[in-house]
Amino acid sequence: MSNKSLLMIGNFLPSPKHNKNVWHFLSEKLADAGWSVITTSDKESQFLRLADMLLTIWRKRDAYQVAHIDVFSGKAFLYAQLSTILLKKFHKTIVLTLHGGGLPEFANKRPRAVRQVLSAADVVVTPSAYHQQAFSHDRSDIKLIANPINLQESIYRERSVAAPRLIWVRAFHDVYNPNMAIRVLHLLSLSYPEVFLYMLGPDKGDGSLDSALKLSKELGIESKLQIVGHVTHDEVPRWLDQADIFINTSNYDTAPRSLLEAMANGLCVISTNVGGIPLMATDNVEAIWVDPDDFEAMVFAVKQVLDSPDLANKLSKNARLRAELSDWSAILPKWDALFSKLLQSN
Repeated sequence: MSNKSLLMIGNFLPSPKHNKNVWHFLSEKLADAGWSVITTSDKESQFLRLADMLLTIWRKRDAYQVAHIDVFSGKAFLYAQLSTILLKKFHKTIVLTLHGGGLPEFANKRPRAVRQVLSAADVVVTPSAYHQQAFSHDRSDIKLIANPINLQESIYRERSVAAPRLIWVRAFHDVYNPNMAIRVLHLLSLSYPEVFLYMLGPDKGDGSLDSALKLSKELGIESKLQIVGHVTHDEVPRWLDQADIFINTSNYDTAPRSLLEAMANGLCVISTNVGGIPLMATDNVEAIWVDPDDFEAMVFAVKQVLDSPDLANKLSKNARLRAELSDWSAILPKWDALFSKLLQSN
């Protein structure tokens, strides 16, 4: 067994069909730092993915001592639940990372199951103080390690004046409320005829994309909208550079990396204040927060940024400074130190 061996359990779905996420990059960064990293699973089928996770835990049991599991709500929670049970049988050290704005609500519905998984872990980590607070009654020792970004990939441009060019970067799914972005665009078009919105993100197949297209047609704003769809992660900074204002309309969220990446590019960020988002930055200093589904409040915030160069410039500069705290150079050493300490204690 390698002195620095690690099993990472989560959704390692293949790119470019699926965008790489934080855990993909973390596994690669750790490997570059000298860790022997085993990842599971890249299976498309949920059933096969779960089977692959459990088989990997068993087959590779002599190749690792520490296992890291990404924990999500819904059906995906079963991955963490069963993986934790099997890892305990093999006396492995377990680290959990909590993800998703819907996890606290899920825990309210299945408190016993969530409590059992949390209590089985040696260490619980979250990228958001929102989860720290929500699960403090189950674990008072949850560690906060922010979602990282790569500043070298960003295209920073200080917005001294903001033009009415907006961008939305999320998946087309009801939880991210894409129709709110369409309604924001429509109201803005009444005062700013030149307004334009880019929408980036894959179609999750729940009808949200069709609904957004239908709504844009009904409101007569199709010419002011470009639905780009899925793009690879390395293309995102170029698209962000096309806009000055980033809008996020999520109904649930924790600490979205897309928001941090927009801040790193110097965009003026306006987002719903759900989940852990308000804990990511200071309202009216580094970003502006509005209530979920309140498209009129978001329109008002956008107008403030467009009509006040001082506000736009303040948000742009402060957003960049905040994003710099989340660069990989600051975050990776925290993970390396955490896993190294656990290995030394075995």
